[in-house]
Amino acid sequence: MRDPLVLTISSDRLFADSAFGQRVLREIESEGAQLAEENERIVAELSSEEKDLTQKRAELAPEDFRPLAQAFDEKVQSHREGQRAKLDALARRSEESRQTFYALAQPVLIELMRETGAAVVLERANVFLSADTSDITDDAIARINAAIGDGTGLQDGTGK
Repeated sequence: MRDPLVLTISSDRLFADSAFGQRVLREIESEGAQLAEENERIVAELSSEEKDLTQKRAELAPEDFRPLAQAFDEKVQSHREGQRAKLDALARRSEESRQTFYALAQPVLIELMRETGAAVVLERANVFLSADTSDITDDAIARINAAIGDGTGLQDGTGK
């Protein structure tokens, strides 16, 4: 009986270099940039509103100014919470896409294991020493790209 073969893979590179991962990363980056632009616009609007409020402070009695200041503070807090929620949703989407990718990639990786007679596939970053021939990342990326492409149009929610 021959010794079981151990393969290694870089899961980060598997995702990032796959067509699926590149599509997701582009989408996340684009949405992140849109969120940053929206945030800059909101900050500019709030800064302008704050200047107006500061000018009104000198003109209004404290009891008239206080409700305006409180309303402004609530508006700022609401915008802050809204932007944080959007950022959190973007991070969740990124993680969910990664999980979906690995679920879709698993059959491809299992087939690679069968073909090579491997007993295990280890994360390359956790291996102290190995021959480069044990790394199947490039082969896995090619096969995953052939199997699922960039993931658009898949029925399981991975496409947009």
